[in-house]
Amino acid sequence: MTQLRAALVQLRTPAAQATALAEAEPLIRQAARDGAQFILTPEASNLLQRDRGKLREAVRPLEEDPFVQGVSALAAELKAWILIGSALVLREDGQLANRSILLDGEGRQVATYDKIHMFDVDLPSGERHRESSLYTPGEHAALADTPWGVLGFTICYDVRFPYLHRALAKAGAQMLAVPAAFTRPTGEAHWEVLLRARAIETGSFVLAPAQGGFHEDGRGTWGHSMIIDPWGKVLAEAQGDEPCVVAADLELEQVAAARAAIPALVNERAFAAP
Repeated sequence: MTQLRAALVQLRTPAAQATALAEAEPLIRQAARDGAQFILTPEASNLLQRDRGKLREAVRPLEEDPFVQGVSALAAELKAWILIGSALVLREDGQLANRSILLDGEGRQVATYDKIHMFDVDLPSGERHRESSLYTPGEHAALADTPWGVLGFTICYDVRFPYLHRALAKAGAQMLAVPAAFTRPTGEAHWEVLLRARAIETGSFVLAPAQGGFHEDGRGTWGHSMIIDPWGKVLAEAQGDEPCVVAADLELEQVAAARAAIPALVNERAFAAP
């Protein structure tokens, strides 16, 4: 039986990488002390800054980012695999990327993924977001082998695009990472429903670490980090928006069992669009 102790670190990330690392490190250490072999942090774990001028001044290339380098050192020290749900980083072409980074137990980068779907929305609450005006979207889905199974990468708004998760599952993903910084109104309405749907329709574990609370830059995020099994059962959930650690033991054999019971990944048929 392949069993994995996975932990989600819920954060309230500030507007500077060094401060973000200082706030995340105790929670990452707590997760490791409690036996977590795989630790995941939310979207934008390294900084959250609504002022675009200040954000552009703060971002660094991946290899120079203080948060990323600090967490890499932690992974090596703790001998734990860590997914930095995403870091806001500077690309070689001078554009910005919203990038997941998977680190192994030696602190080495195993894989990265740049967020594909940009959060360009006008919410009923009056909030307006235009991620595409700031970040360059990724163009490639990503998988990575871990000692426990295959991980598929997504970030936040990607959760609303089922075909991405289906493609990852059909390519071999047994676990789907959904690090996020969901807004409070959309989180309250849709967060759990979307996560459970992605787990059920792909027969995958969903690991969704989230930002939570009211941040230094003034934004509010929903929290409620969740681990969901392939049948759609919530195994662990943060009961609010405070920084915390939630963990669960995953039995990876449940993926094959769920997919055998309801073989939706192989039962699909081509059809003509209306």
